[in-house]
Amino acid sequence: MLLGPAITVCYLITTAISSPIQVRAKNQTSLVDLGYAQYQGTLLSSGITQYLGMRYASPPLGDLRFRAPQPPQSSNGVQNAQTFGPICLATNNGPTSSQSEDCLFVNVWAPSTATPASKLPVWVFIQGGGYISNSNANFNGSTVVDTSNNEIVFVNFNYRVGPFGFLTSEKVRGNGDLNAGLLDQRFLLHWVRDHIAQFGGNPDHVVIHGDSAGGGSVALHLTAYGGRNDNLFVGAIGESPFFPIQPLVPELEWQFDRYANSAGCGSAGDVLACLRTQSTAVLQAANVASPYPGQSGSPLFYWTPTIDGDFIRDYPYVLFEKGLFVNLPIIFGDVTNEGSVFAPNAASPNDMSTFFKNNYPGLTSADLDSINAEYPLITPLPKHNAYFPSASAAYGETTFVCPALFISTHLATFNTAKQVWFYRFNVQDTDNISAGLGVPHVFELPAIFGPGNTQTGDGGSYLSYNRQIVGVTMKYWIGFVRELDPNRGKDAGAPHWENLGEVSAAGGRLRRLKIETNGTVMEEIEGGLVERCNFWRGLAGRMEQ
Repeated sequence: MLLGPAITVCYLITTAISSPIQVRAKNQTSLVDLGYAQYQGTLLSSGITQYLGMRYASPPLGDLRFRAPQPPQSSNGVQNAQTFGPICLATNNGPTSSQSEDCLFVNVWAPSTATPASKLPVWVFIQGGGYISNSNANFNGSTVVDTSNNEIVFVNFNYRVGPFGFLTSEKVRGNGDLNAGLLDQRFLLHWVRDHIAQFGGNPDHVVIHGDSAGGGSVALHLTAYGGRNDNLFVGAIGESPFFPIQPLVPELEWQFDRYANSAGCGSAGDVLACLRTQSTAVLQAANVASPYPGQSGSPLFYWTPTIDGDFIRDYPYVLFEKGLFVNLPIIFGDVTNEGSVFAPNAASPNDMSTFFKNNYPGLTSADLDSINAEYPLITPLPKHNAYFPSASAAYGETTFVCPALFISTHLATFNTAKQVWFYRFNVQDTDNISAGLGVPHVFELPAIFGPGNTQTGDGGSYLSYNRQIVGVTMKYWIGFVRELDPNRGKDAGAPHWENLGEVSAAGGRLRRLKIETNGTVMEEIEGGLVERCNFWRGLAGRMEQ
């Protein structure tokens, strides 16, 4: 098993000291022994056992700040795994009572009858939040396990965000680890490989799945270490994969200096040592966004991954273009109106230009003019200014839609198109429509996990007129997790989801699955979208995507 240099030593240590003991048996015990700790879960009436708030790494405190995750410390006695652990600290927020710097916890839902011999497919969900928050934490995985007829194991977890996960400087490279939040994710995947059998999961059949920044993270794991296959997963699902600006390390020294100064460490002889001794409250008070140098407003997402030369070796577009990714089955896609919850309420082309310049300072005046020409005034939306629809479409396509299309077509080119499925989620909700948001970012999540299981306002129409689409969507996802094909076990009446190989064989334009209540069908991808995505690919270098 190959590991990146930043986590090799620490993971060899944990495998040496924590060989798991197979204690789960047919008596449906909720006690699991992971070697470093025993955890007591909860037996649910549905025949599922949930294990909440288990440590997968040591608390990243003190000298472990801004470093790769370390193995969890050994604990004596039985540990409670019946409540969620706190989530990681968010930028511009808190800390609240549900947040802590000590946040590296994992949750598992498994059939109560599962044993290490069960070898069930494993679904690992990577939450989103723009790398500045844990926005989709602690989803309840019991419904997807139950819907699978208790034939999968579901895992979700927290990872560090903001400066705790993405502080960037040559100082961090020299005495810490860049992209620590991504290393948390990778460490969790190694934890799954070493321990998931104790919950009945198959370490050789793991599917990773993420939304938004989690979907972007899925893309980064596909290209990690130049596309090296560490055999940590066999399939991947990326919903609305987030391609933010990813500045080079020298371009973010100003951000590091500003953070250090705000935390009272700017003049210290060893700035990192000072930051590691400051209280969480002091560091969190400094964890606020500010504009890029020379810009008028703060970017939407202030802390993002950087090219570190190891885990991330180039911009994502470049890595996929060169074929430097793990070849395996994928589902990628987006919602119809990705940008509507992010775009400014623009009243003019100048408002659009200011917004894009604040978020992508490398864009030139000519670039901004070309964006406005590509996205002229279009049909207005309720409760918004005239250029909001244009700003929404432009931001949504460059940040989410075009990355999903690019990844899908390039995996189909370099691998086999028969292992690539592409979709558009177009479920209409009257509240969203009346608010002028269309089908907004991450609105698909309750349809995948079931209403009531996410923190995305997931009641409403999914419990009434959009109820039909929940079973359709969830079963496509479960089919992919189980058999790497969304058509296996699909909902009765749901259409066959053509892969890109079938689409290519049929000739004509690319097609994708349009997921819509009582209207799920294959649809052609209109040529205008392909042309606009080619336009954004031409700007991606200056946008550092």
